[in-house]
Amino acid sequence: MKRLSARLSPSASAAALGVRVSSRHLHLARTAQVQSSSLLPRAPITSSLRSFRTSPSLRQDDDPRKQPRESDNVDVLIIGAGPAGLSAAIRLKQLANEQGKEIRVVVLEKGAEVGAHTLSGAVIEPRALNELIPYWKDKGAPIYTEATEDHFVFLGEGFHVRLPTPPQMHNKGNYVVSLGNVVRWLGEQATELGVEIYPATPAAEVLYNEDGSVKGVATVDMGVSKTGEPKDSFTRGFELHARVTMFGEGCRGSLTKSVDKKLGLWKESMAGFQTYGLGIKELWQVDPKKHKPGKIVHTIGWPMDFSTYGGSFLYHLENNYVAVGYVVGLDYTNPYLNPYREFQRWKHHPFVKDTFEGGQCISYGARALVEGGIQSVPRLAFPGGLLLGDSAGFINLPKIKGSHNAMKSGMVAAETVFEALDQEEHTIDPKAYPDRIKSSWLWEDLHKVRNIRPYMAKGLVPGLALSAVDTYVFRGNAPWTLNHHKPDHEATKPAKECKPIEYPAPDGKLSFNLLENVARSGTNHGHDQLCHLTLKDSTVPEKINLPVYAAPESRYCPAGVYEYVDSKLVINYQNCVHCKTCDIKDPTQNINWVVPESGGPLYSYM
Repeated sequence: MKRLSARLSPSASAAALGVRVSSRHLHLARTAQVQSSSLLPRAPITSSLRSFRTSPSLRQDDDPRKQPRESDNVDVLIIGAGPAGLSAAIRLKQLANEQGKEIRVVVLEKGAEVGAHTLSGAVIEPRALNELIPYWKDKGAPIYTEATEDHFVFLGEGFHVRLPTPPQMHNKGNYVVSLGNVVRWLGEQATELGVEIYPATPAAEVLYNEDGSVKGVATVDMGVSKTGEPKDSFTRGFELHARVTMFGEGCRGSLTKSVDKKLGLWKESMAGFQTYGLGIKELWQVDPKKHKPGKIVHTIGWPMDFSTYGGSFLYHLENNYVAVGYVVGLDYTNPYLNPYREFQRWKHHPFVKDTFEGGQCISYGARALVEGGIQSVPRLAFPGGLLLGDSAGFINLPKIKGSHNAMKSGMVAAETVFEALDQEEHTIDPKAYPDRIKSSWLWEDLHKVRNIRPYMAKGLVPGLALSAVDTYVFRGNAPWTLNHHKPDHEATKPAKECKPIEYPAPDGKLSFNLLENVARSGTNHGHDQLCHLTLKDSTVPEKINLPVYAAPESRYCPAGVYEYVDSKLVINYQNCVHCKTCDIKDPTQNINWVVPESGGPLYSYM
């Protein structure tokens, strides 16, 4: 069994990633996105991030896809270099250093660099960061813009009404940030402590011991053609075995989904399933006269009807940047609804458009987000593994925040696991983790708002009224907990029961053609790599999705991945921004999102 680090050269991450990214993203140098990316200040990437892959020698007489994988042992393995995973890694190393112990902590990240796949609004509540790294300001954290004003606005068609800002949306003491830049900085802090971070290393398979406990993961095979055949560049995946594996993949992680399928994690939640939203975001550089650093605006109402959950955010960062986005609950019923085009027409509302007139859209992205609250929190721990952050469902939806809870979950997980490292058993069962989560401020944060999303499922007006009673009368301690009724994909109605929606054409100034915006995400996948959007039954799109639901995948996807040509589904996987919406919203659950060998978005300042 070979030690992973023995296969690696300690080259600087910029050089390592330059070798990786240049071949996959070469065409981006010719796009408007790359031309505009010079506008985006980037948090530096630590020089100690190391490239993961080397090419093992293969016996030429065997199918290389069946070659045994090389493997290595680590103490703690973390899947995903997001706020949760990096906070767990940092806290583990802090505790080890305090007690003079040597532990090996490895983080695998599928993005080409730390932060490349990170997208959020974002307004960050620094509570967890204050606990994890108290002197973060002195350490140069890219957190510059303190919240200065909050606005909560109802939009009608052509008019607006300012509403009282709910207490959950008060942001005094919070900061408007690029979460991607914060994550890059957290990566630096982790590597300074001795954490090993391997970007461009998608974990594709969960490994199990004979007793059913999690053993670790295997990384994806590289160099597989779109036909499934190994190319000359084929490289077998690598196994990492750990005493405990932390899954911090974010929303609808593919490995988390596979663990749920084996262990039934969500069967132990109140709802029995998670419910989701789709967030679509743009970053603009606006006229300095229209820029107010720290200004925070949220809207509800138009263009959604009163039965569809959705709303917007508009956050003023530093340097004349404004982050703007729209979130649509994926429990919407009308298959003709197109979340991307709803967002584009929303920007033409009189209350909104003035901010962006004369400005420039410089980046775009999308991702699904968890909305289920504590009713949808699954079994959090199991022998050999546990769930972190969005993988567990720790977003506070009324606050429209999750990074503080993600970080706290990572810290709690680290403290739980560190105490168990001295036990004789090799595999750690972190069974104390759920109780520690429930006794932390994270659980209190979620418990007080647990009924808000179920209220909103009753419609906008009843939902607002019930939420007000819960918030102002019961202060989040109502003597009931409402449940969610059904998974999002089951909410979609047949097309014959719904009215088609007509959308205005984009003007190219405030609103944009979808593929024009996808180019701003830096997204790319190799044209001869295996498609990562798999169909359980290739006949379902033509037999069910198209005739019954009017091809909903051609509308809910915010990257133009799915289209029908001569009544046949075409999957343009190269466009995929890894949002996971198709995996969630497909009416028959026929689409299965798995990690590609490489690629995805290359987000800057998102």
